[in-house]
Amino acid sequence: MQLSVIILNYNVRYFLEQCVLSVQKALENIDSEIIVVDNCSADDSCEMMKSRFPNVKLIENKANLGFPKGNNLGVAEAKGEYTCILNPDTVVAEDTFEKVLHFAKSKPDLGIVGCKLIDGTGNFLPESKRGVPTPWVAFTKIFGLYKIFPKSSFFNKYYAQHLSENQTGKVDILVGAFMVMQRELYLEVGGFDENCFMYSDDIDLSYLVLKSGKSNYYFHETSVIHYKGESTVRDGTYMKRFREAMQFFYKKHFGGSVIFDVFMRMGAFTFSLLKKNQQKQVSYNIEEYVLFSSDENLRIKLENQLQKKVIRIAEIDENALFSQANSSEKHLEILFDNGGISFKQIITFLEEHKNRRFTFKIIPKAASFAIGSNSSNDRGEIITIE
Repeated sequence: MQLSVIILNYNVRYFLEQCVLSVQKALENIDSEIIVVDNCSADDSCEMMKSRFPNVKLIENKANLGFPKGNNLGVAEAKGEYTCILNPDTVVAEDTFEKVLHFAKSKPDLGIVGCKLIDGTGNFLPESKRGVPTPWVAFTKIFGLYKIFPKSSFFNKYYAQHLSENQTGKVDILVGAFMVMQRELYLEVGGFDENCFMYSDDIDLSYLVLKSGKSNYYFHETSVIHYKGESTVRDGTYMKRFREAMQFFYKKHFGGSVIFDVFMRMGAFTFSLLKKNQQKQVSYNIEEYVLFSSDENLRIKLENQLQKKVIRIAEIDENALFSQANSSEKHLEILFDNGGISFKQIITFLEEHKNRRFTFKIIPKAASFAIGSNSSNDRGEIITIE
């Protein structure tokens, strides 16, 4: 078997459904398997999996075992030569795994492959590629020096800015939302460290792979939506755990540092202030909806439910869309009917039309909901369709 995709879920039932749908489409031509590990979700994630995806292997944990242990359990059950660690709040394109596996097999020094991650608005997520968070690198991140001196190797290591978002190459650290590596290597380095509950686990695994003599790669030729924030609420508890996790990583690999702890405390305070400001910026007054779909009945359902005008365009037609968008200064929300529009088409559209007067939601194939996020700091929104 070529590939095992491990999806660790915790209380994100709708995002999980969409994720598994996209993964199934992307694996149609690959000898592969999907393993969903559920960390004792209180929603109906497991019931949904059993009814909609009965052929997907489901591991139901009786407690929330954390990110490292949950994924390690999944990899232990995997049969593929390669494993992909994938967040449930992601959407992959139909050709994502084919492209990534082709690239992986071309690299004899392969460690981990990550890819280009975008948020629900189509904007690039810079944490797709990072450097080792030494105290100095943490300092440049917290105080924004990487923005002021993006071309300087002295300041730009946190987000691995020696590479642009559209440039493939070696990086130190990849994000746990999407990681592809040989299962044998995963087991050789010990997988995710189960002493770390969450948040520094991907940094730790990336660093362990580097120490083993392998190279980690950022691969830009496929994009994956990551609704950053869906599986983790970014509040005071998050910041406390994140700081503890970073302290764990630094103590494990570098012996600890008082300076590093000070930086992390300052960073937590700064993040909290930024978060409050960002939350105020993501509210939109949606006046009209545009539905890309051939299904008129779906348009009628949505219009009745949303109580606002829904304009239907049979397929992705930019001219038809812009005739609507340019007719006024209204904010439009675009709804994609995945029953007739591929995930790759949707992802491409998001990237090409980011930062306009649009927000986006996807209606997964044969699903009774629309799902999307208007910010990389927003938990996202679900619209049920009755």
